[in-house]
Amino acid sequence: MTEKVTVIAGEELAAVAGNCQKLIDSHQTLSLSTLSAEGHPEISYTPYLRAEDGTFYIFVSELAHHTANLLANPVCSILFAAPEAQTKNMYARERVFFHCQVEELPRESDQYRYWLDLIQEKFGKTVEVLRNLPDFHLFALKPGDGQYTVGFGKAFKINTDGSFSHIIIDRKK
Repeated sequence: MTEKVTVIAGEELAAVAGNCQKLIDSHQTLSLSTLSAEGHPEISYTPYLRAEDGTFYIFVSELAHHTANLLANPVCSILFAAPEAQTKNMYARERVFFHCQVEELPRESDQYRYWLDLIQEKFGKTVEVLRNLPDFHLFALKPGDGQYTVGFGKAFKINTDGSFSHIIIDRKK
């Protein structure tokens, strides 16, 4: 007996995209997966600020392994996951990830000052101190494709244009 899977589309798919945005907006930090110069995957977290175009801005220290990794390999993946306390089934935890291209903003640039001022406005006095330390770098993480998972049978590809499509596995192959 084969189970027919209903493809989620239209207004329901638009609601999925809205829920994905709510998940991202519910976080002040993101999980950051980078690749070391030796090819080792490493994961960390950092506060972020998101631009209207979807770019994520992070301000990080050279003391953190992810900073050297981003300088050596300007790609990463980022993850947002629903809190475990709000998740009924840990295997079906709501989550979204993106593959990102990374660009360091030069300290002398207007764009650097603009985004760092906004980060300081959001995160306060700590950033006021950190922005004067020479080992801190401001990076723009530009999301490409990704995936949003809400539960079993409810995984969605996020395309580079920001559109969503329901992922269906054809078990007949």
